Amino acid sequence: MENKLSWDNFIENCNKCQNCGLVATRNNVVVYRGAIRAPLMFIGEAPGADEDAQGKPFVGAAGKLLDLLLTAFAFPADSYHICNIVKCRPPDNRVPTPDESKACKRLLATQFKFVRPQIIVLLGATAYKNFTGSSEGITKVRGEWIEKNGYLIMPTLHPAFILRNNNERISLWKDLEKVRTKMEEMGLLEPLFSLPEMPQGRK
Repeated sequence: MENKLSWDNFIENCNKCQNCGLVATRNNVVVYRGAIRAPLMFIGEAPGADEDAQGKPFVGAAGKLLDLLLTAFAFPADSYHICNIVKCRPPDNRVPTPDESKACKRLLATQFKFVRPQIIVLLGATAYKNFTGSSEGITKVRGEWIEKNGYLIMPTLHPAFILRNNNERISLWKDLEKVRTKMEEMGLLEPLFSLPEMPQGRK
């Protein structure tokens, strides 16, 4: 079924949203960055201070790490769409409440109709729990493919967690390597001659 909304209409609806209390403290609604329609969708937790200021997700330190990985694995700019479970920054960067996450679900569902991803990468525990409804810890499920509602889902660690726990950097690297390989197998990306090796000193 074709979406009757245009993308611009959708963005306008996001900017006007007042479905939860985060409207009182936000500076900008943070909807996405990347391609509007893409085979790969990254979903994080919530905007932070940098994201709230710029109106784009993953533009702070965690975003810079994610971008390094996207570049290392040669993901084309038109192959991914980056967003969050909630589109407004919770005060003091706290975890969004269940009510806040629920209030954003309708907008996220509409976003999916535009993006039409085939593979979803869930960045961190909050994204995993809210998207799948599971209460398992992210360290127990990361790196394993989940098939749900026609999507292939890869739960992994949030880049912000990696910045605090550098010894886990290899886990995120390996998970994105699996995503790159799967997209090649599915014909969604042209194969690389060889997968990159993780930079020395960061294992």
